[in-house]
Amino acid sequence: MGLAQYAIVPVQDEWGVLHDGDVKSKYATKEAAFESAVAAASLALRQGHEVHVSVPGREAGETALGS
Repeated sequence: MGLAQYAIVPVQDEWGVLHDGDVKSKYATKEAAFESAVAAASLALRQGHEVHVSVPGREAGETALGS
């Protein structure tokens, strides 16, 4: 099977999930974007894909949830 990669990325003042070169949805927090990515990754895993999920660390002045 293939490789499914999900990357949590900043999108202006929100967060998105980059997958297949596209960010389809935006989320208010990094945690919300992560939860969405993990749900998609879980489906990909069940389909037999190798899965990678990446989330950037906290920036100075940012809360733990990325808001």
